[in-house]
Amino acid sequence: MDNAKPSPGDVTDRNLALELVRVTEAAALAASKWIGIGKKNEADGAAVEAMRKAFDSVQISGTVVIGEGEMDEAPMLFIGEKVGAGGPMMDIAVDPLEGTTLTSKGGPNAIATVALAEHGNFLHAPDIYMDKIAVGGGLPAGVINLDDSVATNLRNLARAKKCEVSDLMACILDRDRHKELIAKTREAGARITLISDGDVAGVIATTQPESLIDIYLGSGGAPEGVLAAAALRCIGGQMQGRLMYEEESQRERVRQMGHADPNRCFTCEEMAKGDVMFAATGVTTGAMLRGVRRFSGGAVTHSVVMRSRSGTVRYIEGHHNFAQKTWWEAP
Repeated sequence: MDNAKPSPGDVTDRNLALELVRVTEAAALAASKWIGIGKKNEADGAAVEAMRKAFDSVQISGTVVIGEGEMDEAPMLFIGEKVGAGGPMMDIAVDPLEGTTLTSKGGPNAIATVALAEHGNFLHAPDIYMDKIAVGGGLPAGVINLDDSVATNLRNLARAKKCEVSDLMACILDRDRHKELIAKTREAGARITLISDGDVAGVIATTQPESLIDIYLGSGGAPEGVLAAAALRCIGGQMQGRLMYEEESQRERVRQMGHADPNRCFTCEEMAKGDVMFAATGVTTGAMLRGVRRFSGGAVTHSVVMRSRSGTVRYIEGHHNFAQKTWWEAP
């Protein structure tokens, strides 16, 4: 419990953090209709529209600076979109459904996520790839470095954790582009958990002892990288990311977004600065969150909301009566 008496602004901020949970709940409820149906774009579209509508009741003047969907032309809350019912100017990072394929196949760890910060505090990045490395909290500063080899990072992490490299578990997206990374990780002696999707959940898993994940390695979407950095700012951990380019036009776009050095390596604190709020609701069950449990006339959701300034992490179980919900929340 905080000893200091909260100011009126603190009360507003705390209410806002809980409002974010309603936004992710709406997206998760909408997406849950599509679990196991095999239609990932429909699931994503439902989550996007529910999240967009839910933002209409949040007392902010928000601008989406990290959106999703550009890379595969899926539905999106697009970069530059204005959301909210009016209030303080805030920047928003969203992934209404992280794990569209997981949802379509009924796989684990699909989540709806949103992060909030004061204007100018999120890294502006288009929907391109980002090379990432992340570990959980309680470790010496600089224990990981994206410029070091996989073997060096694993040795340094093992030394910090007072264990052998063979005791470490790395989380890596199961992609053809990661064949060399996977081989080098195994050559160094570490074990690997390969995931099919969901690298925000993969990064956050490094902070969850029950996940058994010690380090996240590899490339994924840049928007997901910023969202993961926002979560680590709140819950603790270290992360570095560097944007990756498939063509020169992407590099030029990044320059136009204000990055003089498009090859710069960003720390967690540079990707999500200041006072950050992060919320996520489980769509399908994973290491951190339980998935939506639907029943006749309602559903139960499981969410987390975090804030960097206080370091508070709250888990919230929501019981929803569809007879009393508006159209965007109802089945």
